[in-house]
Amino acid sequence: MELSGNLTLEQQFKLQVLKEQVKKLSKEEAQEYLIELFRQMMVKDNLIKQILKNV
Repeated sequence: MELSGNLTLEQQFKLQVLKEQVKKLSKEEAQEYLIELFRQMMVKDNLIKQILKNV
């Protein structure tokens, strides 16, 4: 399995859309968004670790 740090064209598009949406956020909204994003990344990490542990 090859792991790549590159984004697909679809992911690049989604990222560009997100950039435009983030520009419209207030400082407080951006901070809340960042904290929630980080929380979700940690949950994802935990799920991946759990899956790999059970393989």
